[in-house]
Amino acid sequence: MCRVLAGVAAMMRIEQYWLARDPIDMRAGMETMLGKVVSVFGAAQAHHAYLFTNRRGNRIKVLITDGFGVWVAARRLHDGGFTWTQSTGSSRLEMTQSQFDALVLGLPWQRVSKGEIVRYA
Repeated sequence: MCRVLAGVAAMMRIEQYWLARDPIDMRAGMETMLGKVVSVFGAAQAHHAYLFTNRRGNRIKVLITDGFGVWVAARRLHDGGFTWTQSTGSSRLEMTQSQFDALVLGLPWQRVSKGEIVRYA
């Protein structure tokens, strides 16, 4: 996980990770992102992290609620892009911490199973 996101995650308890499938404008500030969280996820729950990407898929923003306030962290890749899921059906997706860790590193997080068991084909 990138150093900033790892530091934020170490300072607070994150119980659930959520991925918003639709891209947002990366110029969006904290209030705009909080509004987007409420519209997509229904509410901003304490100890939850909400991930957003831009259209090109080379930047992400994470909004984290800690029960006292809101944190926003951003990450940009110089080459390539983040592995994102297409917007089919639901506009949100629940993730595990292992999937989140893989995503922020730019790895194919969909290959990390919920049980974190390695299976061979």
